[in-house]
Amino acid sequence: MQVSKLGLGCLGLTGAYNHPLDDEAGAAVVAHAFRRGVTFFDTSDYYGPPQQRDTPRQSLFFLLPSFLFLILGLRRRRGIALKQLPREQVQLATKFGLRREDAGGAWGVCSRPEYVRACYEARLRSFGLDYIDLYYQHRVDTTVPIEDTVGELKKLVEEGKIRYIGLSEASPDTIRRAHAVHPVSAVQMEWSLWSRDIEPEIVPLCRFFGGRGVTEVPAVSNLLGYPRFLAENLEKNKQIYLKTENLAKKHQCSSAQLALAWVLHQGDDVKEQKNIHMKQIIGLNNSSRPSKQPLSQI
Repeated sequence: MQVSKLGLGCLGLTGAYNHPLDDEAGAAVVAHAFRRGVTFFDTSDYYGPPQQRDTPRQSLFFLLPSFLFLILGLRRRRGIALKQLPREQVQLATKFGLRREDAGGAWGVCSRPEYVRACYEARLRSFGLDYIDLYYQHRVDTTVPIEDTVGELKKLVEEGKIRYIGLSEASPDTIRRAHAVHPVSAVQMEWSLWSRDIEPEIVPLCRFFGGRGVTEVPAVSNLLGYPRFLAENLEKNKQIYLKTENLAKKHQCSSAQLALAWVLHQGDDVKEQKNIHMKQIIGLNNSSRPSKQPLSQI
Protein backbone atom coordinates (compact mmCIF):
# COMPACT_ATOMS: atom_id res chain seq x y z
CA MET A 1 0.00 0.00 0.00
CA GLN A 2 1.40 3.36 -1.03
CA VAL A 3 0.60 6.15 1.43
CA SER A 4 1.75 9.70 2.00
CA LYS A 5 4.74 10.23 4.29
CA LEU A 6 2.59 12.34 6.59
CA GLY A 7 -0.83 11.06 7.56
CA LEU A 8 -3.68 12.62 9.49
CA GLY A 9 -4.41 10.91 12.79
CA CYS A 10 -7.94 12.11 13.43
CA LEU A 11 -8.29 11.69 17.17
CA GLY A 12 -7.72 15.42 17.53
CA LEU A 13 -10.88 16.17 15.59
CA THR A 14 -12.97 14.78 18.42
CA GLY A 15 -11.78 17.05 21.21
CA ALA A 16 -9.14 14.76 22.69
CA TYR A 17 -6.59 17.59 22.61
CA ASN A 18 -8.88 20.59 22.22
CA HIS A 19 -12.52 21.39 21.50
CA PRO A 20 -14.23 18.94 19.11
CA LEU A 21 -14.90 20.16 15.60
CA ASP A 22 -18.33 20.21 14.05
CA ASP A 23 -18.96 18.26 10.85
CA GLU A 24 -18.28 21.17 8.50
CA ALA A 25 -15.00 22.10 10.17
CA GLY A 26 -13.90 18.45 10.35
CA ALA A 27 -14.57 17.98 6.65
CA ALA A 28 -12.61 21.15 5.92
CA VAL A 29 -9.61 19.83 7.85
CA VAL A 30 -9.65 16.58 5.88
CA ALA A 31 -9.96 18.42 2.58
CA HIS A 32 -7.15 20.81 3.49
CA ALA A 33 -4.86 17.93 4.45
CA PHE A 34 -5.59 16.20 1.15
CA ARG A 35 -4.84 19.35 -0.85
CA ARG A 36 -1.48 19.55 0.90
CA GLY A 37 -0.55 16.00 -0.06
CA VAL A 38 -1.90 13.93 2.86
CA THR A 39 -3.67 10.81 1.59
CA PHE A 40 -3.49 8.55 4.67
CA PHE A 41 -6.24 9.06 7.26
CA ASP A 42 -6.06 7.11 10.51
CA THR A 43 -9.22 6.53 12.56
CA SER A 44 -10.71 4.23 15.21
CA ASP A 45 -14.12 3.11 16.37
CA TYR A 46 -13.07 4.08 19.90
CA TYR A 47 -12.54 7.79 19.35
CA GLY A 48 -15.10 10.35 20.38
CA PRO A 49 -17.02 11.06 23.59
CA PRO A 50 -19.32 8.27 24.87
CA GLN A 51 -22.48 10.37 24.50
CA GLN A 52 -21.87 10.59 20.76
CA ARG A 53 -21.57 6.85 20.25
CA ASP A 54 -24.20 4.64 18.71
CA THR A 55 -25.21 1.69 20.87
CA PRO A 56 -27.13 -1.04 19.01
CA ARG A 57 -29.80 -2.74 21.12
CA GLN A 58 -28.63 -6.24 20.32
CA SER A 59 -24.90 -5.63 20.59
CA LEU A 60 -22.41 -5.31 23.44
CA PHE A 61 -20.10 -3.05 21.47
CA PHE A 62 -20.27 0.58 20.44
CA LEU A 63 -20.51 1.46 16.78
CA LEU A 64 -19.07 4.51 15.14
CA PRO A 65 -18.56 7.59 17.29
CA SER A 66 -18.64 11.07 15.86
CA PHE A 67 -14.92 10.81 15.21
CA LEU A 68 -15.27 8.55 12.22
CA PHE A 69 -17.99 10.67 10.80
CA LEU A 70 -15.62 13.60 10.93
CA ILE A 71 -13.48 11.72 8.46
CA LEU A 72 -16.42 10.54 6.40
CA GLY A 73 -18.96 13.15 7.37
CA LEU A 74 -21.10 13.25 10.50
CA ARG A 75 -24.29 11.21 10.58
CA ARG A 76 -26.29 14.24 9.42
CA ARG A 77 -24.25 14.44 6.23
CA ARG A 78 -22.67 11.04 5.97
CA GLY A 79 -19.87 10.82 3.44
CA ILE A 80 -19.24 14.54 3.09
CA ALA A 81 -15.54 14.53 3.99
CA LEU A 82 -14.18 11.43 2.29
CA LYS A 83 -16.58 11.39 -0.62
CA GLN A 84 -15.45 14.81 -1.69
CA LEU A 85 -12.06 13.19 -2.33
CA PRO A 86 -11.12 10.68 -5.05
CA ARG A 87 -11.43 7.31 -3.27
CA GLU A 88 -8.62 5.70 -5.27
CA GLN A 89 -6.23 8.37 -3.99
CA VAL A 90 -7.16 8.06 -0.31
CA GLN A 91 -5.99 5.37 2.12
CA LEU A 92 -8.35 4.86 5.04
CA ALA A 93 -7.12 3.11 8.17
CA THR A 94 -9.33 2.28 11.12
CA LYS A 95 -9.05 0.17 14.24
CA PHE A 96 -11.07 -2.22 16.37
CA GLY A 97 -10.49 -3.80 19.77
CA LEU A 98 -11.08 -1.02 22.31
CA ARG A 99 -14.55 -0.47 23.66
CA ARG A 100 -16.36 1.35 26.43
CA GLU A 101 -17.56 -1.14 29.00
CA ASP A 102 -20.00 1.13 30.83
CA ALA A 103 -21.46 4.61 30.92
CA GLY A 104 -18.74 5.69 33.34
CA GLY A 105 -16.14 5.52 30.62
CA ALA A 106 -14.31 2.37 31.71
CA TRP A 107 -12.73 0.70 28.73
CA GLY A 108 -11.71 -2.81 27.85
CA VAL A 109 -10.35 -4.82 24.96
CA CYS A 110 -12.00 -7.44 22.79
CA SER A 111 -10.58 -9.21 19.76
CA ARG A 112 -12.75 -12.29 19.52
CA PRO A 113 -13.21 -13.29 15.87
CA GLU A 114 -16.96 -12.63 15.89
CA TYR A 115 -16.34 -9.19 17.41
CA VAL A 116 -13.73 -8.36 14.77
CA ARG A 117 -16.20 -9.13 12.00
CA ALA A 118 -19.11 -7.37 13.67
CA CYS A 119 -17.06 -4.21 14.13
CA TYR A 120 -15.96 -4.31 10.53
CA GLU A 121 -19.46 -4.81 9.15
CA ALA A 122 -20.83 -1.99 11.28
CA ARG A 123 -18.07 0.34 10.20
CA LEU A 124 -18.46 -0.43 6.52
CA ARG A 125 -22.19 0.24 6.65
CA SER A 126 -21.62 3.58 8.32
CA PHE A 127 -18.82 4.50 5.93
CA GLY A 128 -20.88 3.63 2.89
CA LEU A 129 -17.75 2.16 1.29
CA ASP A 130 -16.91 -1.15 -0.34
CA TYR A 131 -13.70 -1.82 1.55
CA ILE A 132 -11.22 -0.47 4.11
CA ASP A 133 -7.59 -0.14 3.18
CA LEU A 134 -5.91 -0.88 6.51
CA TYR A 135 -7.62 -2.52 9.48
CA TYR A 136 -5.73 -2.46 12.78
CA GLN A 137 -6.11 -4.29 16.04
CA HIS A 138 -6.14 -1.25 18.36
CA ARG A 139 -4.81 -3.07 21.43
CA VAL A 140 -3.85 -6.69 21.96
CA ASP A 141 -6.47 -8.83 23.72
CA THR A 142 -4.47 -11.21 25.88
CA THR A 143 -7.53 -13.41 26.44
CA VAL A 144 -7.74 -14.30 22.75
CA PRO A 145 -4.86 -15.97 20.86
CA ILE A 146 -3.55 -13.53 18.28
CA GLU A 147 -3.73 -16.36 15.76
CA ASP A 148 -7.53 -16.40 16.14
CA THR A 149 -7.85 -12.66 15.68
CA VAL A 150 -5.56 -12.48 12.67
CA GLY A 151 -7.25 -15.58 11.25
CA GLU A 152 -10.51 -13.63 11.07
CA LEU A 153 -8.72 -10.63 9.58
CA LYS A 154 -7.23 -12.94 6.98
CA LYS A 155 -10.73 -14.04 6.01
CA LEU A 156 -11.74 -10.38 5.56
CA VAL A 157 -8.75 -9.89 3.26
CA GLU A 158 -9.68 -12.98 1.24
CA GLU A 159 -13.25 -11.69 0.95
CA GLY A 160 -11.98 -8.37 -0.40
CA LYS A 161 -13.35 -6.42 2.54
CA ILE A 162 -10.02 -5.15 3.80
CA ARG A 163 -6.76 -4.84 1.93
CA TYR A 164 -4.14 -4.87 4.64
CA ILE A 165 -3.78 -5.91 8.29
CA GLY A 166 -2.14 -3.86 11.02
CA LEU A 167 -1.33 -4.10 14.72
CA SER A 168 -1.02 -1.34 17.30
CA GLU A 169 1.07 -1.46 20.48
CA ALA A 170 2.02 -5.11 19.95
CA SER A 171 5.00 -6.94 21.42
CA PRO A 172 7.65 -8.56 19.21
CA ASP A 173 6.32 -12.03 20.01
CA THR A 174 2.77 -11.00 19.07
CA ILE A 175 4.00 -9.50 15.81
CA ARG A 176 5.85 -12.72 14.94
CA ARG A 177 2.86 -14.93 15.73
CA ALA A 178 0.48 -12.69 13.82
CA HIS A 179 2.74 -12.52 10.80
CA ALA A 180 2.90 -16.33 10.69
CA VAL A 181 -0.88 -16.35 10.04
CA HIS A 182 -0.98 -13.48 7.55
CA PRO A 183 1.48 -10.73 6.59
CA VAL A 184 1.23 -7.75 8.92
CA SER A 185 1.57 -4.66 6.73
CA ALA A 186 1.77 -1.98 9.43
CA VAL A 187 2.65 -1.71 13.10
CA GLN A 188 1.62 1.46 14.94
CA MET A 189 3.72 2.49 17.92
CA GLU A 190 4.96 5.70 19.44
CA TRP A 191 8.38 6.55 17.99
CA SER A 192 9.63 10.02 18.70
CA LEU A 193 12.43 12.06 20.17
CA TRP A 194 10.84 11.30 23.55
CA SER A 195 10.17 7.60 23.02
CA ARG A 196 12.70 5.36 21.30
CA ASP A 197 11.99 2.10 23.09
CA ILE A 198 11.02 0.28 19.89
CA GLU A 199 14.38 0.76 18.17
CA PRO A 200 16.30 -2.26 19.53
CA GLU A 201 13.81 -4.99 18.60
CA ILE A 202 10.51 -3.94 17.07
CA VAL A 203 11.91 -1.71 14.30
CA PRO A 204 14.36 -4.38 13.04
CA LEU A 205 11.64 -7.02 13.29
CA CYS A 206 9.21 -5.00 11.18
CA ARG A 207 11.90 -4.34 8.59
CA PHE A 208 12.78 -8.04 8.50
CA PHE A 209 9.14 -8.88 7.76
CA GLY A 210 8.85 -6.06 5.23
CA GLY A 211 6.22 -4.20 7.22
CA ARG A 212 5.83 -0.47 7.73
CA GLY A 213 5.93 1.62 10.87
CA VAL A 214 3.20 4.17 11.60
CA THR A 215 4.38 6.48 14.34
CA GLU A 216 1.99 7.86 16.95
CA VAL A 217 2.22 11.43 18.24
CA PRO A 218 5.85 11.96 17.20
CA ALA A 219 6.03 15.73 17.77
CA VAL A 220 7.84 17.10 20.80
CA SER A 221 4.99 19.49 21.51
CA ASN A 222 2.81 16.82 23.12
CA LEU A 223 3.95 17.08 26.76
CA LEU A 224 0.86 16.38 28.82
CA GLY A 225 -0.24 13.14 30.40
CA TYR A 226 3.06 11.27 30.48
CA PRO A 227 5.00 10.50 33.71
CA ARG A 228 8.24 11.85 32.28
CA PHE A 229 6.61 15.27 32.07
CA LEU A 230 5.17 15.35 35.58
CA ALA A 231 6.49 16.62 38.92
CA GLU A 232 10.27 16.39 39.27
CA ASN A 233 10.72 15.14 35.70
CA LEU A 234 9.11 18.17 34.11
CA GLU A 235 11.90 20.69 34.62
CA LYS A 236 14.59 18.35 33.30
CA ASN A 237 12.59 17.53 30.20
CA LYS A 238 11.67 21.16 29.74
CA GLN A 239 15.34 21.96 29.30
CA ILE A 240 15.62 19.29 26.63
CA TYR A 241 12.59 20.70 24.90
CA LEU A 242 14.02 24.23 24.96
CA LYS A 243 17.22 22.98 23.32
CA THR A 244 15.13 21.37 20.60
CA GLU A 245 13.11 24.56 20.19
CA ASN A 246 16.31 26.60 19.77
CA LEU A 247 17.58 24.16 17.17
CA ALA A 248 14.27 24.46 15.32
CA LYS A 249 14.58 28.24 15.25
CA LYS A 250 18.05 27.85 13.79
CA HIS A 251 16.55 25.86 10.91
CA GLN A 252 13.56 28.21 10.57
CA CYS A 253 10.93 25.63 11.42
CA SER A 254 8.76 24.76 14.39
CA SER A 255 9.83 22.27 17.05
CA ALA A 256 7.03 19.97 15.87
CA GLN A 257 8.35 20.10 12.30
CA LEU A 258 11.86 19.35 13.53
CA ALA A 259 10.62 16.33 15.47
CA LEU A 260 8.74 15.04 12.44
CA ALA A 261 11.76 15.65 10.24
CA TRP A 262 13.80 13.49 12.60
CA VAL A 263 11.30 10.65 12.28
CA LEU A 264 11.21 11.02 8.50
CA HIS A 265 14.95 10.40 8.42
CA GLN A 266 14.62 7.07 10.22
CA GLY A 267 13.78 5.30 6.95
CA ASP A 268 11.46 5.23 3.97
CA ASP A 269 9.39 2.56 5.71
CA VAL A 270 8.31 4.96 8.46
CA LYS A 271 5.06 6.88 8.08
CA GLU A 272 3.84 9.48 10.51
CA GLN A 273 0.31 10.25 11.61
CA LYS A 274 -0.27 13.44 13.52
CA ASN A 275 -3.44 14.91 14.87
CA ILE A 276 -2.64 18.38 16.18
CA HIS A 277 -1.10 21.56 14.78
CA MET A 278 -2.13 20.58 11.26
CA LYS A 279 -1.12 23.85 9.61
CA GLN A 280 2.27 23.72 11.27
CA ILE A 281 2.94 20.07 10.53
CA ILE A 282 2.02 19.83 6.85
CA GLY A 283 4.05 22.95 6.16
CA LEU A 284 7.08 20.67 6.51
CA ASN A 285 9.12 20.77 3.33
CA ASN A 286 12.61 19.96 2.16
CA SER A 287 13.99 23.26 3.40
CA SER A 288 13.05 22.36 6.98
CA ARG A 289 14.42 18.83 6.94
CA PRO A 290 17.78 18.70 8.73
CA SER A 291 20.85 17.23 7.13
CA LYS A 292 22.91 14.50 8.80
CA GLN A 293 24.86 16.97 10.93
CA PRO A 294 21.80 18.57 12.58
CA LEU A 295 20.30 15.10 12.99
CA SER A 296 23.16 14.18 15.29
CA GLN A 297 22.52 17.37 17.26
CA ILE A 298 18.85 16.40 17.67
